[in-house]
Amino acid sequence: MPLISTGLFLLFLAIPKIDPLRQNIEKFRKHYDIFVAIVIAFLTYIHLLIVVWNMDVSFSLVQFLAPAFAILLDYCGILTENAKRNWFVGIRTPWTLSDERIWEKTHKTGGKLFKVAGAIALLGIIFQDYAVLFVLLPVILVAVYTVVYSYLEYQKMA
Repeated sequence: MPLISTGLFLLFLAIPKIDPLRQNIEKFRKHYDIFVAIVIAFLTYIHLLIVVWNMDVSFSLVQFLAPAFAILLDYCGILTENAKRNWFVGIRTPWTLSDERIWEKTHKTGGKLFKVAGAIALLGIIFQDYAVLFVLLPVILVAVYTVVYSYLEYQKMA
């Protein structure tokens, strides 16, 4: 896990330098840097849970993971709402990448939906048997919805 975290951190450092639209990443750099910190903290947290679990400490892994996923998804919403058109961060469909207005509309909608997905993920604390569904299903639905939404918005403008 520490190697994965290190590799991701190095990738996150490289993205603003290699993106052809790097000047746009600079426009939301504060949000991007916070996202990087949250992802690294998330992976560190998972690593710590694994270490504690392997020390024969019994606890409900789901109850500890649900709030972490909720925080991650909520901040994905914040990042998405603030992301400017680029090649690495955000909802990158052919339609969002080809039109600034489609990018903005899709990301405002997607950001709100990711925040809702984060709130739904918290239900995994209460309904532990369905916690995986409370995390995965909203994320899948948000992803599918935003792709279709960006296409339909593009069709309206065509």
